[in-house]
Amino acid sequence: MILNPRQRRLLEVVRQKVTMSVEELAQQLGVTPQTVRRDVKQMEEARLLARYHGGVGLPSSVENIDYSQRQVFNSEAKRRIAAAVAAQVPHGCSLLINIGTTTEEVARALGRHTGLHVVTNNLNVAAILADNAACEVIVAGGVVRGRDRGIVGEATIDFIRQFKVDIGIIGISSIDEDGSLRDFDAREVKVAQAIIEQSREVWLVADQHKFGRKALVRLADLAQVDILFTDAPPPPRFAEVLREAGVKVVLA
Repeated sequence: MILNPRQRRLLEVVRQKVTMSVEELAQQLGVTPQTVRRDVKQMEEARLLARYHGGVGLPSSVENIDYSQRQVFNSEAKRRIAAAVAAQVPHGCSLLINIGTTTEEVARALGRHTGLHVVTNNLNVAAILADNAACEVIVAGGVVRGRDRGIVGEATIDFIRQFKVDIGIIGISSIDEDGSLRDFDAREVKVAQAIIEQSREVWLVADQHKFGRKALVRLADLAQVDILFTDAPPPPRFAEVLREAGVKVVLA
């Protein structure tokens, strides 16, 4: 789903207020309740919003959107982000790349790079980059999650800790207002934390819908990130947090 300006505004209002009635949203946006209901229905199907008794709010903080839905959601923005990342990745460097549909787009955008050494716990990333004969791909061991081909577990963490790379490229499910990065699976989070620890620079790839989204497990702080690649200017309150954390923001 590609959100139009009204729908983006609707999502931002709900994030600010947590829950609101359809009538309150209609008044805030200057549209009819029927328009709000239609938008909410579409955004609920995309798992961006949820309808509760008496109002509209954010979806559960304990369950992520299905992988197949995430693959197509905001896909054009993810491709732009990936292109911006690839433009700054030098040839002949070493990378750690984690689980996520945006990091998979990054792998596709790196298809013509030469001399890369890539360590990943994402079988989709490995399969994409394996087509590049000028790239060495190293796959972490561990437990494979069937739903997205991510590799997690203690064995994965131990494997990652053998390496010290130039750049760690990580995706995330949520950027909270307090500057914390969050995700849904504690095992996945532990692997991402190891990637951050073993990277000389950390590059975060996150589209605009990750700002203010709810997710259960804390992964890291923005202060641990060197560059954020995103597709739209961060909301003002997040822009201030990014400045305080010293994070460079690249808009795709």
